[in-house]
Amino acid sequence: MKFDLHTHHIRCGHADGTIRDYIEAGISAGLGVIGISDHTPYFGSPSEQAFPQIAMAKSEFSNYVEEVLSLKKEYEGVIDVLLGIESDYFPEHAELYRKTLSAYPFDYVIGSVHSVGGVSIFNKGRWKKLSKNEQIRVKSDYYRLIADSARSGMFQILGHIDAMKGNYPAFSDIPAPKPIDDCLKVISECDVTIEINTSGGTKLVGGWYPSADILERALHFGVEVTFGSDAHKPSRIAEDRDAVAAQLKAIGFTHWVYYKQREKIKVSL
Repeated sequence: MKFDLHTHHIRCGHADGTIRDYIEAGISAGLGVIGISDHTPYFGSPSEQAFPQIAMAKSEFSNYVEEVLSLKKEYEGVIDVLLGIESDYFPEHAELYRKTLSAYPFDYVIGSVHSVGGVSIFNKGRWKKLSKNEQIRVKSDYYRLIADSARSGMFQILGHIDAMKGNYPAFSDIPAPKPIDDCLKVISECDVTIEINTSGGTKLVGGWYPSADILERALHFGVEVTFGSDAHKPSRIAEDRDAVAAQLKAIGFTHWVYYKQREKIKVSL
């Protein structure tokens, strides 16, 4: 069973194409399962749409859910359309997000850390003039937030867990093995899945998230994995999926997983 669980569309303001476009692209790519997982609105802000180029308006959220569920019925028997969502993890707003998301029948929720200390993880300027110790602190804070997101119980999947390297490839060379290992231990203990996300190719770093080194350590700690292209245009659906599967086999993984009605389904590699 081929699947891709991480996709976006025009509602978020920085992706191309409709939900139907992504479903059709999934069919063309030979997928049996496609997950629609656009960004949640910024529920922690009083604004209707705090960041129009980043996330959908609050009033569009129920429309999003209704459209995915309608298309799920329409494509039944052709491709299994799953209702997902990608939610930022903000500790200060976690209970608001938990309450809001629990009101909808999501098959899965992807939890992603997109900012540390109020600054985007993709902002390469944040690293200017930082000392080595300050870089280690920032990287450690990032992995502590990811570990906290796993402990929250809000998410089935954690998104792109080393994406902070996206526009700053030197991130991978900042020595912080203990925070990463501690994070992976928590993820395993909480039975949360991490994704192999192929959108790194759209950033300066190239390649995938997370690195092969982190995947090897994830396997050691018993962390399970899934696949998501993080497509922001339909042509990226299932991008590099077969190459990812081959690398996972080489590392020692025997299966990966997807979620339906929040239940884990294992698929052999």
